[in-house]
Amino acid sequence: MNPPLTVHTLTEGGQTAEEVARLLAAFLDGATRTLDLAQYDFDLGADTGRIVGDALRRASRRGVRIRLAYNVEHRKPIPVPPPPSPDEALIASLPLEATPIAGVPDLMHHKYVVRDRASVWTGSTNWTDDSWSHQENVIVVVDSPAIAAEFGRDFEQLLAADEPAQTGGVPPTWHDGVRAWFTPRHGPELSHRIAQAIALARRRVRVCSPVITVGPVLGALACAVAARRVDVGGCVDETQVRGVASQWRLGGGRSWKLPLLARIAGGAFAAKPSTPYGTGTLHDFMHAKVTVADDTVFVGSFNLSRSGERNAENVLEVADAAIADRLAAYADEVRSRYPPLVL
Repeated sequence: MNPPLTVHTLTEGGQTAEEVARLLAAFLDGATRTLDLAQYDFDLGADTGRIVGDALRRASRRGVRIRLAYNVEHRKPIPVPPPPSPDEALIASLPLEATPIAGVPDLMHHKYVVRDRASVWTGSTNWTDDSWSHQENVIVVVDSPAIAAEFGRDFEQLLAADEPAQTGGVPPTWHDGVRAWFTPRHGPELSHRIAQAIALARRRVRVCSPVITVGPVLGALACAVAARRVDVGGCVDETQVRGVASQWRLGGGRSWKLPLLARIAGGAFAAKPSTPYGTGTLHDFMHAKVTVADDTVFVGSFNLSRSGERNAENVLEVADAAIADRLAAYADEVRSRYPPLVL
């Protein structure tokens, strides 16, 4: 039997940032001993910052030890939105032990909280107002000391490491129908596991990912679409996919991936025409990272990309028909909102 697992799905305009802030505050308010936060982006507005900040202050007054690891600096050229600049003034104002993680050359891309070494809040959702109100995202809360212990081990590796490349050394182990994957240590292995699940699916495959560029997954999806043996569909971020495709055409070295991407674009996938990244622009990307293969779900912070394999990321693999049904329906809802992907 699966441990208690709760899924929250976000869509553009489907909820306010304040509603998500209150949901997060309620999770933080449940802490009695420890809160370990690994956050890629932590940059909230005045109202949401007050809601989350007050929850952290209440926790501190209860004697809860609060630690935060957050990503800083990234100079590696990438064709997707560049890394954020966290609100270090907000972080400094909070009663917590903050550790910046140098995301050079790869990112500390987690978005998780470990509460009392018993529960985990994770998924694709950064702590920003745009993430909470203008992006497609998924939040998963799992109440499992065994899963929380594995996230705790990953968190200690983050604090001890000089860079993300030295983290993710937690073997994926099943606990009551759920197992946690961590990268970069298990990045290529995770990509192959997702590709395997897609290849073995006999009823449905649903994918939401800003980009789909990692070879094994791209190949498995193209084969599934070509064979027409399984119902395949999903959604990507058009702006980011076009940036990747342009880079492939210019670079040449990965141009072999373009026919595979074109194959899955043939009606099976939609693409959100998000606002191109720029200083002060709206961050309304299609940001969910979910794969459903029959009754197996992969959900977390992991983009289906080679960069995702190299970043510090996490994914929950869940064997549960009801959760698979719900997230497959979510992928279909997201797909229905946007036009087909055309390269």
